[in-house]
Amino acid sequence: MSVSPPRPKGPPLTALRTFEAAARLGGFARAADELGVTAGAVTQQIKGLEDWIGAELFERQAQGVKLSVLGAKVAADFTAAFDDLGRAVQGLRRAAASKVVHIATLPSIAQLWLSPRLPMIRRALPDVTVSITAMEAAPNLLRDTFDVGIFYSDTPASPIVMPIELDEIFPVCAPELAAGLHRSDDLAPDDLVNVPLIGDSTWSQDWDIWLGQTGTGMQGATYSLYSLAVAEAVQGAGVLIGHKALVEAHLQAGSLVEPFGKRVALGRSLALLLPQPLQGGGVVAQICRMLAQE
Repeated sequence: MSVSPPRPKGPPLTALRTFEAAARLGGFARAADELGVTAGAVTQQIKGLEDWIGAELFERQAQGVKLSVLGAKVAADFTAAFDDLGRAVQGLRRAAASKVVHIATLPSIAQLWLSPRLPMIRRALPDVTVSITAMEAAPNLLRDTFDVGIFYSDTPASPIVMPIELDEIFPVCAPELAAGLHRSDDLAPDDLVNVPLIGDSTWSQDWDIWLGQTGTGMQGATYSLYSLAVAEAVQGAGVLIGHKALVEAHLQAGSLVEPFGKRVALGRSLALLLPQPLQGGGVVAQICRMLAQE
């Protein structure tokens, strides 16, 4: 007669993943943002894990939480373990030769830079589906199931960072509006006093950076979507600080012009971010090379 005694249950993988994220990011709220859950759900998962081991992993304080001695002792092991798991999952997807490529990118990059390049990809790879997720910050590519991230990055080129072009900013506007501007390489702030200015809330310091001054207070209408700010500039609503990669198509088409001769490099590049180095000639590698060389 066989004996099948009940076996002790381990903690859920979700609870371990939640602990690792909270430990790495330094708080429950940040972990909740990365995991796409509520802070309450993170608290519940951590509490369940602490109940299972019979010890605290975090010290609760008025200002938030900090790792306990036990939590700090084991956190690095869990980070390494989930990094390895992420690599294994990415390897599985690559080996399966998936015909769906998942790209994460800024909304402005998705709309103004990536979208015009999708027909090129479809023509070259008609059997491949490109799925695009717009988000405000680059995801952890080892943890999320994205094949490529397209973001601005100040990280040097490496096997997992492929810079495409330097990010330069400069004013742009509709040709009709430019006709009334004082065009000069030696622009003074007074030259823009009577001109409607357009800005983006994410890049709210662009005008100050371009002018080489701080606290000018010159920015006028502000938009939370950079693509909307660009559309307003095309329609003649004002002068916008353009990011080279995002306004290049409009400059080539003539719907926007560059009225002044001064560009400022921001020390970062539009870049392809990868969970691991490209290998062989798979669809992800083909798409990355097309985007980098186009």
